[in-house]
Amino acid sequence: MKELSIDIIRQYVEYNIGVFHKKRIQNLEKLRLNQILKRKNPYLFKAKNILTAQDLIKTLLDAFLSSQEETIFGEFLEGLAVFICAEVYGGKKSAAEGIDLEFDKDDIKYIVAIKSGPNWGNSSQINKMKDNFKKARKILSTNTLKVNIVSVNGCCYGKDNNPDKGDYLKLCGQRFWEFISGNASLYINIIEPLGYKAKEKNDEFYESYAKLINVFTFEFGRAFCTAGTIDWEALIKFNSSI
Repeated sequence: MKELSIDIIRQYVEYNIGVFHKKRIQNLEKLRLNQILKRKNPYLFKAKNILTAQDLIKTLLDAFLSSQEETIFGEFLEGLAVFICAEVYGGKKSAAEGIDLEFDKDDIKYIVAIKSGPNWGNSSQINKMKDNFKKARKILSTNTLKVNIVSVNGCCYGKDNNPDKGDYLKLCGQRFWEFISGNASLYINIIEPLGYKAKEKNDEFYESYAKLINVFTFEFGRAFCTAGTIDWEALIKFNSSI
């Protein structure tokens, strides 16, 4: 085990956090109005009594971007976790399907599926993860004799005070970051570096965001507004008709 330096983490974050911000803007620039209108529930927005095109567009866009950003940032945190474990325990990205990290500690080989938070999947997705664990253990047991293999679902934030799930461990938040680093305070220490140039990058993002709101509002008004009123029937037909 190698002692972890917060300076190494800071350097990694400062070098790689720009990719997260860049992807946010790239995804924004690739968006088209039809794309978000087809993917969101128009009945919900009617029920919320949204009356203006701009309010509707902003609500739709925010909901769409929120799910995208969760995915993008989850990828960043996964990379950070693998990097940290590599520094401390020589961990590496696994070649096995559905396994993000593998490393050895205290004569145990750990195989880890990394997720953003504890409520990441339904029962079929969890069963898929368990199946991936089973297949990875089988391969590793064949390649390495008499090795103790432990499966872990690591979650970058949140809590689960019952980590033993029987055939795997679920380690969330502080437990997960300490598990891959040996540092009980790491879950707090990584917060400060994540803010590197955040204001500068967010200013750039919101400039593009504001432009898109204006463009989409204009396009929506031409296609789905009549005499200054949202034509919900036309919108529903666009979203759901055969």
